[in-house]
Amino acid sequence: MSTGRPGLRPAVTDWAIAVCVAATAVFTGLSGAGSGVPGVVLLALGGLALVVRRRAPIPVLVAIGLCTVGYQALGYDVPAVAYLVAVYSAVRAGHRLLTVLVSVVMLAALPLAVLIAVVDGSVSQALAQARGALELAWLIAAGAAGEALRQAERRADEAERTREETARRRANEERLHIARELHDSLTHQISIIKVQAEVAVHLASKRGEQVPESLLAIRDAGREATRELRATLEALREDGKTPSNGLDHVPELVERARATGLDATLTIAGQRLDVPVAVDRTAYRIVQESLTNIARHAAAATASVRIDYRPDALAIRVEDDGKATPATAPEPGVGLLGMRERVTALGGRLRAEPRDEGGFTVHAELPVGRAS
Repeated sequence: MSTGRPGLRPAVTDWAIAVCVAATAVFTGLSGAGSGVPGVVLLALGGLALVVRRRAPIPVLVAIGLCTVGYQALGYDVPAVAYLVAVYSAVRAGHRLLTVLVSVVMLAALPLAVLIAVVDGSVSQALAQARGALELAWLIAAGAAGEALRQAERRADEAERTREETARRRANEERLHIARELHDSLTHQISIIKVQAEVAVHLASKRGEQVPESLLAIRDAGREATRELRATLEALREDGKTPSNGLDHVPELVERARATGLDATLTIAGQRLDVPVAVDRTAYRIVQESLTNIARHAAAATASVRIDYRPDALAIRVEDDGKATPATAPEPGVGLLGMRERVTALGGRLRAEPRDEGGFTVHAELPVGRAS
């Protein structure tokens, strides 16, 4: 419904202007020396032609000019308001030269039309009557008004482009600043965690001791965090280029969840389709954030990840059997809010809530047709 409103309002305005101009012209023609049926028809057609002045300004200008000359040839004084509106519209649309040419032809044709209507009249009388019908000053004023508004619209467009470029430049600067802060603050700490975990695993293996699963999980998580942080920094520095992790890497997420002791399963349904990069990346992040929340907060024993490929959407569902209930619904954290923002930006839907039987569910539907 919303797509029809912007086009509906100008159409209503054009019809209102056309009807008012036609009514004014007809009333003026009838209240003067009087017009016959052909004259009334020409006046009405000239006014109503303004309905399509936005889509075809020059054809409308020519059509109204012909109606004006024809009305003059019938022997009536021309109400020129319709032609002035057509001149304004044509100049506003950027057709200055064509408008001048049509108007010159129009001004030259009016005296001929007067001579046709008044056979015994002189040329000087015809010129005087034609000048009275369509004053040159009014033509210039109508054209100047159209040109002034066109220039104002052009300056407004340029100002909008300047604002967009400024906002884009500031966003680039902010993105680079965030990349530097992440590199300076997180890279070193994550590297220490990864190295220490790898050293511990190496020493335990060297001594012939059994390496705890939790230590292996810390090592793997450190490696993955390092890779993710590197990819994120590259994306921030390369003008928002999307890192490569996507649906193909979801099985790795499930395997890492199993390494922490969680009984995690992955189900993929439907025919595998190529999805837009943004959808691919968002789906990975939804599964990643959901499994991370389960490991941190849910106290769950099992978790299930289901990905459904549909003709028009990609559906992701992550559920656990943790301690969450509708009566003890947790406050949404930053991760959940970020997940919702990603889904909303793609035109999708996200539902994240406790289950009646206990545990938490995250269900997202991402459109694969509209997403870029």
